[in-house]
Amino acid sequence: MSLRHLVSALAIAVFVGAPARAAEITVFAAASLQTALDAAAAEWRAASGNGVTLSYAATSALARQIEAGAPADIFISASLDWMEALDAAGLLDPGTRRDLFGSEIVLVAHEAGTAEEIGPGFDLAGRLGDGHLAMAMVDSVPAGIYGKQALESLGLWDAVAPRVAQAENVRAALALVATGEAPYGIVYATDAVAEPRVSVVGTFPADSHEPIVYPGAVIAGSEAAEAAAAFLDWLATPEAAAIFATQGFTLPGRAP
Repeated sequence: MSLRHLVSALAIAVFVGAPARAAEITVFAAASLQTALDAAAAEWRAASGNGVTLSYAATSALARQIEAGAPADIFISASLDWMEALDAAGLLDPGTRRDLFGSEIVLVAHEAGTAEEIGPGFDLAGRLGDGHLAMAMVDSVPAGIYGKQALESLGLWDAVAPRVAQAENVRAALALVATGEAPYGIVYATDAVAEPRVSVVGTFPADSHEPIVYPGAVIAGSEAAEAAAAFLDWLATPEAAAIFATQGFTLPGRAP
């Protein structure tokens, strides 16, 4: 066992203890978490012996599935609003909710470029030309909502709205830029880290959109609630934080 796996195993053992048999948990998580959460779950599986099934999609789609009774043990959202909706509906295990990670949105391009801060005078419509701006669904998917908020606050939305190509989630929007189907897109900075075929060409002022926070919680009635809570606890450890920091996530109130 490598030193890293040994450290992770010791950290996980603090939360998991020595269960009589392995638990199986199902995690519904925002698509933008996929690269980092895949790596974190692999560490958890190897060190704890517990099973983790990861289901990724747009936060809005996952929340609606949970509302409809989908058998999730954990929900990790890219939006405080969707987590609040499930909480208000009594679908979260009380006391398990916590803010895990943060991020920011960026403008990415299929061609290489130099990042600059986007302000009110930024000619995004001119840069698009006859091309499209790839975004996640702007009225329901968090990355799309944040992107639209930023463009509206900077006075850029009306000019680009007719050229927005909306995708079902942020990773789908990223793929449009990565494959060259769209010259530009608005995604999370963490998505840009995970995709070598795009480059960051613009950043948005932090006050141009609502704070981007990823809360997580155990779902009420989970049959694996103890293991699910332990997994959430482990995601807040320095060992897990290091994985997410490598992918560009911020860590509210913590250091990797």
